[in-house]
Amino acid sequence: MKWKLPPGIHGYINRHGEAVFYYRKPGRPKVRLRGHPGSPNFMAEYHAARSSGPGMLIGASRTVPGTLNAALVSYYQSTGFKALAKSTQQNRRAILEKFRVDHGDKRIALMHAQALQKTINDKTPAAQRNFVKSIRGLVDHCLALGIIKADPLPGLKLAKSRKTGGFHTWSEEEIEQYKARHAPGTKPRLALELLLNTGHARSDITRMGRQHIKSGLLSMRRQKTNVQFDIPLLPDLVAELNRHAKTDQLAFLTTEHGKPFTPAGFGNWFAEHCIEAGVPGRAHGLRKASAVRHALNGATAPELMAWFGWKTIGEAQRYVEEANRIKLAQNAGAKIISGTAVGSPSNQVSQSEAQVTEKTGEGK
Repeated sequence: MKWKLPPGIHGYINRHGEAVFYYRKPGRPKVRLRGHPGSPNFMAEYHAARSSGPGMLIGASRTVPGTLNAALVSYYQSTGFKALAKSTQQNRRAILEKFRVDHGDKRIALMHAQALQKTINDKTPAAQRNFVKSIRGLVDHCLALGIIKADPLPGLKLAKSRKTGGFHTWSEEEIEQYKARHAPGTKPRLALELLLNTGHARSDITRMGRQHIKSGLLSMRRQKTNVQFDIPLLPDLVAELNRHAKTDQLAFLTTEHGKPFTPAGFGNWFAEHCIEAGVPGRAHGLRKASAVRHALNGATAPELMAWFGWKTIGEAQRYVEEANRIKLAQNAGAKIISGTAVGSPSNQVSQSEAQVTEKTGEGK
């Protein structure tokens, strides 16, 4: 496959058959760039490499004090940005670097709501919200340093998004259909059991290994939020793990080359096996299905928070309410089926048939 390479980029195929790209500029060491040309992460690293030099902060060589360029250099070095998960850093940096291309030389102190509104007007509702999330940290950083005096974000009007419910939540029938296609002892089956019985995200699933199991508990910290979780191994997962031979690998799931999956690579690999099984679900949908299972079995919101590593109770409460809705609907149906619904007459009267009446009193 041929890529159109930006200026200064050199690429080649290494001995493993992988495409490798570097940025080279006279007088500076070459910089390895991850991903493929044109992807958001690649372009973010490319812009960072172009603007950095030996012993310099990222972007410092082409920044003018007081500009958006200078503000981004400062923000990327801040504890607020560095405290974000690596994946979040990459995603937000990619968005901010696109914003830098058009507005990097402008005065950050003059950034106002009207200008930002024009920037987001041609974006989809989801892209608008991602942009606001990304620039929120930059604005807070600049406000704290006194670089800007007023917050321009509250004045933005975002397009309404159609609520879709997010990722499809797997049904019990779909789970059984996947199991019927992927037998116990196979890697696709192990992936499902890990996702369903731990209920954690693919970024954590790809790191899970036997080193995280102590006294029957799986103990880790979520990569995204750094929240600790200590959960017991459920029987179905224990049975599946016992079907797989122990190896020197630190991860339960590995690629065909014996290397741990990246979160994105695992997501794509698992999606292929979902297609094979004829189910519409994806990895995150099993996380949701796991939460529904726990809630239906009576787990409280704090208990869900502890199991799934959530920081706020809102996410947990949503699944509790969903479980309550399902239970109430089932109870209502059961009353009709059993004929014990409140207010139902034991001998119902037809509205179409003539009824026999009996005279009482003086006219009898």
